Amino acid sequence: MRIIFMGTPDFAVPALLSIAKAGHEIAAVYSQPPRPAGRGMALRKSPVQAEAEALGLPVSVPAGLKSPAEQKRFAALEADAAVIVAYGLILPAAVLNGTRRGVFNIHASLLPRWRGAAPINRAIMAGDAESGVSIMRVTEGLDEGPVCLMERLTIEADMTAGELHDALSALGAELMVEALFSLGQGTLHCVAQDDEAATYAAKLTNEETRIDWALPAQEVHDHVRGLSPYPGAWFQIVQNGTAERVKVQGSTLEKARGAPGTLLDDRLTVACGDGAVRLTRVQRAGKKPMLADAFLRGVELPPSSRLL
Repeated sequence: MRIIFMGTPDFAVPALLSIAKAGHEIAAVYSQPPRPAGRGMALRKSPVQAEAEALGLPVSVPAGLKSPAEQKRFAALEADAAVIVAYGLILPAAVLNGTRRGVFNIHASLLPRWRGAAPINRAIMAGDAESGVSIMRVTEGLDEGPVCLMERLTIEADMTAGELHDALSALGAELMVEALFSLGQGTLHCVAQDDEAATYAAKLTNEETRIDWALPAQEVHDHVRGLSPYPGAWFQIVQNGTAERVKVQGSTLEKARGAPGTLLDDRLTVACGDGAVRLTRVQRAGKKPMLADAFLRGVELPPSSRLL
């Protein structure tokens, strides 16, 4: 089939590669425009744009799709379908109706659970036991379209958002190829979502990233791994009279007790409101992530110290 691919971050790259490998004709790849990045703030192409250009595919990076000219260019591609994966731009009705068979999305949740911007993070932060990917026919409502295929994946006890991201990215790529095959055969069946069962995965905010040691250990652990590696849950330590922020990239549950925020041993085990967590990987400001023992060698934090 003749496909338009629309995506921006690295999450979308496996889907692009899988669709190309499956033999579909990719009429165009749409991605968000290059953005300033790095210390020099030079313009950097998105992962999808970079990969598409490496494959020799035609790339379009419009700032938006609302103009009649952009919508006319989209329709002129005469595609059978469009695939959208974390594109980051709203698709107007003219684009949704601009292909022969519709627009299909890889959504990183078990719809209708976790519609919205941050389904991977929210699933882990909520302590969900499983996640997955849904192939959805896109409609004008936010992640409200009918679901065509779904695949589940267990969220392991210490799995981080980054690890779940990578697993779902690969799973979604496989499932979209299956969906496109069924679409081409005329056997793809999509079922309306139960709107009453929907939950919303709100965009992450800076205000919610600080660790609250007064919470139960399981909630602290879910908070840490749901924000790892980005934006990162954090706490503060005081060194030489100065407060320093430390991000946590990994943790595990421990059977220990103490006053919330108290360092219980020399392995970076911290007491919570109920139980404790051991911080396995942390990151000081301006430094790379490091294991707990390396971190403790570089700071003054004897057992019984308080983490803020």
